[in-house]
Amino acid sequence: MALAKEIMGISLLEKSSSFINPSKVLLNCNFYHKENQFWVNQGRRKLRPTKALRQSPMAAISENLIKVVPEKAVKFKVRAVVTVRNKNKEDLKETLVKHLDAFTDKIGRNVALELISTDMDPNTKEPKKSNQAVLKDWSKKSNLKTERVNYTAEFVVDSNFGTPGAITVTNRHQQEFFLESITIEGFACGPVHFPCNSWVQPKKDHPGKRIFFSNQPYLPNETPAGLIYLRERELRDLRGDGTGVRKLSDRIYDYDIYNDLGNPDKGIDFARPKLGGKDNVPYPRRCRTGRVPTDTDMSAESRVEKPNPTYVPRDEQFEESKMNDFSTGRLKAVLHNLIPSLMASISSKNHDFKGFSDIDSLYSEGLLLKLGLQDEVLKKLPLPKVVSSIKEGNLLKYDTPKILSKDRFAWLRDDEFARQAIAGVNPVTIEKLQVFPPVSKLDPEIYGPQESALKEEHILGNLNGMTVQEALDANRLFIVDYHDIYLPFLDRINALDGRNSYATRTIYFLSDLGTLKPITIELSLPQTGPSSRSKRVVTPPVDATGNWIWQLAKAHVCSNDAGVHQLANHWLRTHACLEPFILAAHRQLSAMHPIYKLLDPHMRYTLEINGLARQSLINADGVIEACFTPGRYCMEMSAAAYKNWRFDLEGLPADLIRRGIAVPDSSQPHGLKLLIEDYPYAADGLMIWAAIEGWVRNYVNHYYQDSAQVCNDRELQAWYAESINVGHADLRNAEWWPTLATPEDLISILTTIIWLASAQHAALNFGQYPYGGYVPNRPPLMRRLIPDENDPEYTLFLADPQKYFFSALPSLLQATKFMAVVDTLSTHSLDEEYIGERHQPSTWTGDAEIIEAFYEFSAEIRRIEKEIDEKNADTKLRNRCGAGVLPYELLAPSSSPGVTCRGVPNSVSI
Repeated sequence: MALAKEIMGISLLEKSSSFINPSKVLLNCNFYHKENQFWVNQGRRKLRPTKALRQSPMAAISENLIKVVPEKAVKFKVRAVVTVRNKNKEDLKETLVKHLDAFTDKIGRNVALELISTDMDPNTKEPKKSNQAVLKDWSKKSNLKTERVNYTAEFVVDSNFGTPGAITVTNRHQQEFFLESITIEGFACGPVHFPCNSWVQPKKDHPGKRIFFSNQPYLPNETPAGLIYLRERELRDLRGDGTGVRKLSDRIYDYDIYNDLGNPDKGIDFARPKLGGKDNVPYPRRCRTGRVPTDTDMSAESRVEKPNPTYVPRDEQFEESKMNDFSTGRLKAVLHNLIPSLMASISSKNHDFKGFSDIDSLYSEGLLLKLGLQDEVLKKLPLPKVVSSIKEGNLLKYDTPKILSKDRFAWLRDDEFARQAIAGVNPVTIEKLQVFPPVSKLDPEIYGPQESALKEEHILGNLNGMTVQEALDANRLFIVDYHDIYLPFLDRINALDGRNSYATRTIYFLSDLGTLKPITIELSLPQTGPSSRSKRVVTPPVDATGNWIWQLAKAHVCSNDAGVHQLANHWLRTHACLEPFILAAHRQLSAMHPIYKLLDPHMRYTLEINGLARQSLINADGVIEACFTPGRYCMEMSAAAYKNWRFDLEGLPADLIRRGIAVPDSSQPHGLKLLIEDYPYAADGLMIWAAIEGWVRNYVNHYYQDSAQVCNDRELQAWYAESINVGHADLRNAEWWPTLATPEDLISILTTIIWLASAQHAALNFGQYPYGGYVPNRPPLMRRLIPDENDPEYTLFLADPQKYFFSALPSLLQATKFMAVVDTLSTHSLDEEYIGERHQPSTWTGDAEIIEAFYEFSAEIRRIEKEIDEKNADTKLRNRCGAGVLPYELLAPSSSPGVTCRGVPNSVSI
């Protein structure tokens, strides 16, 4: 009974003299009796009677309540409980304005509300409305220091008012406030919930009334008559008119191309190509800010440089707890205070690590910073935990990355190098080797012969007695191939100061134990002439010299991997490619649309973190360019990857099949047989994928019984069409876009989006510091090529191979800058919302069956977490359990705050 009450959000009416006796008048919902069951009709499709419905207090309403209908409308009072979230910290101006608002509230400059019914008034032909009510006691409660403050307001309505479907809010104060929720009490069917979670701007800045809808979902063609106009008006307001410079207080969602990464006004070195749009390199669209063009290039948008905020719609900005705890506070502390201090301390020398002890000392002893008096503020900033140990003596001390926690030499081993291809931070690139030797798909007239330099003799001795063809047929050979994505950029990359790279291919052999071992690495450079040696093959070492060459070759592979991971798999495929779907959802799906309610937690914070990335991470001379091998060509490489992006293959099962790493098999639990059975990312991912798909299937089938309902849902069709035709306009004509014509189509599309926003992003993001915080394990850039006998540097290499190795890795400045940033990006904030969780879990929707289905989904996520823990303790699974082997927890759903190398948030929130 308690659970049913929570699910339905229904409680017995408060006994108050100000309310008409609810046993005499039916005020809100229409009830009728059939075969001892009570059915509810709230202006939309009849719900199937569920256990929760039958057990709810509705079934206990007296016969008088059902039978007695007044002949004349009766006036009565209902009460609104309005929950406002306070700011924890206010600046002086905010404090003064808050006091001013408290004073003027007494003289009528207050917060006013108006209830709107789902029913039309037959006389006025407009929705029925209550009187205007104001929030009580704002001045008395303005100084409360609690996180949330509850205000009340009283409405007078007629007994034939019907069901409240919307509420308008007018803020006559000087300052915005965060409206969390409104609950209306006093109607016979119990409390009516309005989840708001929005900033309400002052009327002087935004004259229109804010509209909030109840938690009752409606498909567009089922919208009650009283709400039709409001539903359409709210969407029009959110779309804007596509003109003007956006203010930080705006709530307008619109599209633009990536023409804001460069700053040509600072000089040619800061100019960058535009991404997306006609005549430009194809790329997804971003959120439009409307800023004026630069002085020197009318097609480039002027920048708002750090630390000033860049525009995203007001409700997309980080909530204060996240802002203070993590992203804006800590990221800015790193970018604007710590990194300049690092540069001031070590950039003049820009010295290399002299040995492994230099790197180890970053964790044990710390790095001495040369802080002046003005930099003492650095010690008081909300820096990440990893760099929070700036103590007496100005020592910057890093936390030990997880890769060193079990075995500090694990990164040197070939088996760990291979294990990270399926259980590290970028486990989505490995493929089954289809043909040997591998063949390039690049144009041979531009990039030279497509044939690889790999020969059978390079791998034959590492195949456990098999021939190459036998190993291929037995599904024992796998490849991580970065040849085609890097080669077109290598001439330009290697012309940069302090950058030298190859285009790499690595072949792995699957052992009888289910582990991988690297058996050869191919290193390619652009062909400079018919007889140039542009390709080099490195095999596992047989002597000391070969060992150092092998280590350097693996470092170049890891550098390639770091670039593809960050620019293609992480940024492009989760952050950038999801942004159009999010923009379209806000523009085309009403907040009362059931699909909007489903997607809502999976869109949280994404526009804000993407805006921060464009401002400080992927911009010209930003962190990504500074720390990764491609340098100023990073985003062009990301755009090159977009040309091969396919939404229809972004779901996990389709991606595994595309890479040849799995084959369809109906006898397997998820309909797939993995060719590498102990593939931690895939094994855990398939469980989460199935859970998401099951939840989405239950949800979609509840609202759409047939294809006609999907095809006739104008908001749904507009969302999907706009996501493709505007948000991904450069690929709009691709034939591979899935159709949206059936419930099954919708289930597939939504499952893919939720998977990308939650589990896929988590798998690619939260291991960045745990694996990359030890730079030799995963160098983000390389500064030297591998010398051969004819190179002048070969003598230096032979004389001191360790010194040469470290001179090829990032410098001390590059490494410490990179470490500080990826630690920040790997951190869970205190207000993180993980998969299977929702804010206001019992009131985000008014459908009891959906609440029940969501709790089942949450229970399945908890079960999966236990199964992952069990797998990580299974000694037969050698890729996640063993001496010095890290457990694979990147897809373990829950996490505590901080850098934990686990946890699956609902959304791309960092």
